[in-house]
Amino acid sequence: MKLLTEAARESAADFAVVRRGEEPSLDAFARAVLGLIAEPGDGVLGRAISAAGAPAVAERLLARAPAEALVDAVVEAGGDLDEREASSARDRWLPRLDHRGFVTSLAQAARVGARLLVPGDACWPSGVDELGAHAPLALWVRGRVEALAGTQPTIALVGARAATGYGEHVTMEASAGLVDRGFAIVSGGAYGIDGMAHRAALASDGTTVAFLAGGVDRYYPLGHESLLARIAESGAVVAELPCGAAPTKWRFLQRNRLIAAAGEATVVLEAGMRSGSLNTAGHAAALGRPLGAVPGPVTSPASAGCHRLLREFDAVCVVDADQMAELVTAGGRPRWSGELGIDVDGEAGSGDRGMTASFPDDRADPRLIRVLDALSSRTPRPLADVARRAGLAVTEVMSVLGSLEAEGVAVRDARGWRRRRAG
Repeated sequence: MKLLTEAARESAADFAVVRRGEEPSLDAFARAVLGLIAEPGDGVLGRAISAAGAPAVAERLLARAPAEALVDAVVEAGGDLDEREASSARDRWLPRLDHRGFVTSLAQAARVGARLLVPGDACWPSGVDELGAHAPLALWVRGRVEALAGTQPTIALVGARAATGYGEHVTMEASAGLVDRGFAIVSGGAYGIDGMAHRAALASDGTTVAFLAGGVDRYYPLGHESLLARIAESGAVVAELPCGAAPTKWRFLQRNRLIAAAGEATVVLEAGMRSGSLNTAGHAAALGRPLGAVPGPVTSPASAGCHRLLREFDAVCVVDADQMAELVTAGGRPRWSGELGIDVDGEAGSGDRGMTASFPDDRADPRLIRVLDALSSRTPRPLADVARRAGLAVTEVMSVLGSLEAEGVAVRDARGWRRRRAG
């Protein structure tokens, strides 16, 4: 572990700060390094770490060892990884291996007071381990890490960003009522239902946890900066991405799996037919967690997603805090687990998709989402830069860009590729 040990020695001061209260082990350092080079939920990396351990995987990547070396380490440890998977993974990870970027990210985490949690730590939220190979490598936390320790029951409250007055009122009553019953509230810090769930929990002197899609050094959305700062005072603001990482559509979708896993039950309070909260519901179903949905006016498009959950997917109808609490205390499970078009192990070309969850009529290729996230509508970007930003191999990006160009969504010139502006 020569290279990994040398890197850990160089960053010892900042790493000791982010690991305050916990052992600054080589395993924790390796997980911090690997979290910089892979997108959330990368199943190939998760399987490799599960078999060979994070230090062994990180050492081989720092040495830029051939794919065969990673395969040998995993197989010798009793794991399963073929050379094709390892080669594709190596191609998408190595362009992100940036020593200066890692040092900057770690220093920024120490500056804002973030703490690094890894599996095995006292306050690690054990629920996320049920994600298996797609579980987070580590979690960055601003606030009270004790809020994640599982000392009180948790419930995830999610819903539409474009919430109505009805949805916000129901959310406020539900969140406050659940806090009064001893629950911690988990959500995503977004506008609309998420924000109201957090505010009501804070107003009731309760504990609430917000999972972000980017680094915890930059609170997002910007309009919720003060809200997220208040959450960190009494609860926790959490991300699996390192400081400096920007939120993207793909990362929001992957963030949703953490919300579902951290809550002992998930309730969708208001959601349109294409609301991102339905993605969270899909993850809850994949995990076999209780799922509730609040009905709304039958004429309201803002509740159409909730009605679909109730009608087609057998979610439990809940209308108040008592009924939501029963999802956890009664230990109920949705009977339709696995029927939402959920793909937890699928391959996207030669790269692992990570854990995705969607409804049957909204199953976009994850590579498409990631490439679109990586394109700018103003500045052309070289192919290699698009691949690095997307966390995909160049060959995969070329394939996706060809399709996007044919559809008129992406254009290229001598300087590179960009997304075509609407209109």
